[in-house]
Amino acid sequence: MRIPILMPQLGESIAEATLLRLDLAPGDLVKADQEIMEVETQKATMSVTTPCTGRVEELTCAVGVSYPVGSVLGFLRVSAEEAIRAGVMPGAPTPAVEAEGHPAEEDAMAGLHFKVDAAHAMQSAPGIGVQPTLTGLPVPVNAAGAHYISPRLRARMQEIGLNAADLSAVAGSGAGGRVTVEDFEAFMAELEQHRTTPASPMRIAVADSMRRSWTRPLATVGIRVNLDPLLAHRKEQPAGLKAGPALYALRALAIALAENTAVAGRLVGKRIVHPQAIDLGFAVEVDDGVLVPVIRNVETKHLALLVSVYNDLVQRARTRKLPPDARGPGIATITNYGTFGILWATPIPLPEQNLVLGLGAGEKSPVWDPVTLSFQPQTQADLTLSFDHRVLDGGGAGRLLARVAALMQQPTEL
Repeated sequence: MRIPILMPQLGESIAEATLLRLDLAPGDLVKADQEIMEVETQKATMSVTTPCTGRVEELTCAVGVSYPVGSVLGFLRVSAEEAIRAGVMPGAPTPAVEAEGHPAEEDAMAGLHFKVDAAHAMQSAPGIGVQPTLTGLPVPVNAAGAHYISPRLRARMQEIGLNAADLSAVAGSGAGGRVTVEDFEAFMAELEQHRTTPASPMRIAVADSMRRSWTRPLATVGIRVNLDPLLAHRKEQPAGLKAGPALYALRALAIALAENTAVAGRLVGKRIVHPQAIDLGFAVEVDDGVLVPVIRNVETKHLALLVSVYNDLVQRARTRKLPPDARGPGIATITNYGTFGILWATPIPLPEQNLVLGLGAGEKSPVWDPVTLSFQPQTQADLTLSFDHRVLDGGGAGRLLARVAALMQQPTEL
């Protein structure tokens, strides 16, 4: 009797595997559960065994080719007794086992110890090793981009210094949207047809930082803040002590964090590590990137003392000559994207930080005044807070943001 050797389900999320090594040839005798080939999935290297004792009649697979789960890799010729013992043929010949000279391909998988339902199996078309659509398995169907990367492909990417984010636009032709080595090489060849420029060390550093930040569950909340009290206070200050709106926000954030340091903590294992000091950074745009100078112990410094420090660090950052004490990590950052006319944004916290406060552009808006029962012009801006959702929830983030907004409307307290 003739029974198939199938590519088994090697894990609940495994859609296909690449044949690495074949340890048998047509005519060889094999025993039940004998390891006959080695395959590679996106998670591990595994062995495929025979369902029962018999003789290899035919092999339909090739080393280096990927095959979907359920694919026929070859056929064994077995005795009726061995088929019954292995559970392939329960007691008597059935359509599940092919008799001499009478193919029964539709039921060839019935009764096997790694049986795959026909609805879940992928059939290879002539000349095509892998079909990109898979039904019935717990993996994304027709997934776009490099969602599944094999160890072989990862090794190739590491060889030329690429990571998974670089392949985000590559549509895989493998099962479940898996990007194959062939897809990767075609993608790299296509890049050579485009105009390219080398990325600066600054751009590479920013890209790596953002990639690491995005491994966390990030969220953003926003609130409108009245800037009129802040602008009026600023107007009253001497020429050399006029702080910008971002510095008001920085000082307000420092006070709010000093009141509850847990919201700026970092989750490490099962503990939230509180910061020892309120050291805050602020984003400064430089050529081809962003630098984040840090001011130490902002909660202990009055706004008037911060103006000269802030302005000096801005100039030093633009010339890329930050002093050592301004380079270390802070616990949060503020970014004033309003300087570019942007009203609302979702900035990303640095990898070593939990929070980033964003300030949008101010604009005049009509606001209802319950005293005069009329709309009055008011300069408003949006404040946004992006945070690590593992440490902070929406309610806590909203309360922190509301506290910052309230402090900004009491500039004499800053």
